[in-house]
Amino acid sequence: MSKDEDKIKHSTRLHKAWAVIKRQLKIAKLAGVHQKYINQPHRLAKHHALDCGVSNCPMCASPRHNKTTKDKLTTQEKRLFQDIDKPHHGLKDE
Repeated sequence: MSKDEDKIKHSTRLHKAWAVIKRQLKIAKLAGVHQKYINQPHRLAKHHALDCGVSNCPMCASPRHNKTTKDKLTTQEKRLFQDIDKPHHGLKDE
């Protein structure tokens, strides 16, 4: 027999998986790309709704691996390397 702890862990895993699916389905509906996920919603368990799957897509691909872009830095790296002395987001320099 399985223990009560095992049952709780199993139900928690199932709940987390369905929560992810529900969240991705909501995103897909808002974006208007949910038609292919209506019949098979479990496809969203490990696949993001807005990921097109094309490796050279400028929105989905890494800038380091994408041959169409000249910039090889990611947005996080650009944010890290920007000048700290300049005011950002409309803040006044005091």
